[in-house]
Amino acid sequence: MPTVRTFALPDLGEGLTSAEIVRWLVAVGDHVSVDQPVVEVETAKAVVEVPCPYAGVVTTLAADAGTELPVGAPLITVAVAATQDGEPPAPATGEGSGNVLVGYGTSGHTTTRRRRVTTQPPAAAPAGAAGAPAGAAATPTAPTADTVASVGAVAVISPLVRRLAKEHGVDLRTVTGTGPDGLILRADVQRAIEGTAATAGTSGSEAGVTPLRGGARLAAEKFSRSRREIPDVTVWVDADATELLAAKAASGLPLLALLARMCVAALRKYPQLNSSVVTDAEGRATGVRQHASIGLGFAAQTPQGLVVPVVREAQSLTTEQLAEELARLTQAAREGSLSPADLTGGTFTLNNYGIFGVDGSTPIINHPETSMVGVGRIAPKPWVVPGTTDLAVRQVTQLSFTFDHRVCDGAVAAGFLRMVADAVESPASLLRYV
Repeated sequence: MPTVRTFALPDLGEGLTSAEIVRWLVAVGDHVSVDQPVVEVETAKAVVEVPCPYAGVVTTLAADAGTELPVGAPLITVAVAATQDGEPPAPATGEGSGNVLVGYGTSGHTTTRRRRVTTQPPAAAPAGAAGAPAGAAATPTAPTADTVASVGAVAVISPLVRRLAKEHGVDLRTVTGTGPDGLILRADVQRAIEGTAATAGTSGSEAGVTPLRGGARLAAEKFSRSRREIPDVTVWVDADATELLAAKAASGLPLLALLARMCVAALRKYPQLNSSVVTDAEGRATGVRQHASIGLGFAAQTPQGLVVPVVREAQSLTTEQLAEELARLTQAAREGSLSPADLTGGTFTLNNYGIFGVDGSTPIINHPETSMVGVGRIAPKPWVVPGTTDLAVRQVTQLSFTFDHRVCDGAVAAGFLRMVADAVESPASLLRYV
């Protein structure tokens, strides 16, 4: 007889605790091989394919696309054929093949244990019917005692459904469950949310509600945390970028690479800005950690929204190497193929919002970083030529610098920004085209 094995959503690393199912790559009844990608999930960092460590026949899938699952929650069950002596096959080393795909391994998987419905919400997430026989007609997230949680006298299929209701202000006592014995499913709560939005639209107060999901939701949480915790200050200065554009034309290097080189040079002179704040359990600042290497993040707009890829060890790269890495990461961002490693490890962010035709901004610091440079559009403006009283039309840009006041005072921030501005106005003294 086949043995049914449960594969749980693996540890995603970098403090990530959940992922949203984008699409299934297999269906119930499909045969899968070891390390075959079975599902595409979205985290705050990227959209990735998750490989399964078992070979066999798919018996259940955890949930529909659009469902968010916590790390460790059952993801898929596979009926694995027994060996010739009738014993279940031994799992691969470490309960998985050990191979790595797009930044995630297939080790460290868990199995589920049955539990009864209680008046306290269990910690586990939705699971399929782990004991389903091979070839059985299974449906996504068949509700069992493994999957039911309760809120007082109201039974819901998982803690995720309870959280969804809480986030949208839905009273579960007013929701009619369509699951077995009146069990409230995610779809029931979603209908209640849409009904509330429709009512609000009818009253003229709003047209509808778009839920934040996946990376957008986690980015929103990160922005809120930054605003809550960081006492940020922004300073800015106008700079004559005429010579910078000339250097760009002469070198053939993109503008972003030249700006990146300038920021890296300034961070090496002012290392206290390449840091993060250490806090205690209550969130109180207890120290400042200076980073030995520079993880240069840069804001990139993609069809999926804003992402911040990171150039690692930026201080060790030449301007040309910076250009190559920026181009690689930009292309991957547009294609949606950034790996988790490409989106982590940042210590400083460069934001070229001038490409959108705006002059200035007061951006939100990318927590847990402590500073960010912003570059406005380069536009012709009247400018007094230094050392003269002559007025000329020059290519001028506005540079902004947002910093965490806990890591430095205004003098350090002004010195940093002035160094970047001086490099913009006279790049030949700083840049080396190799």
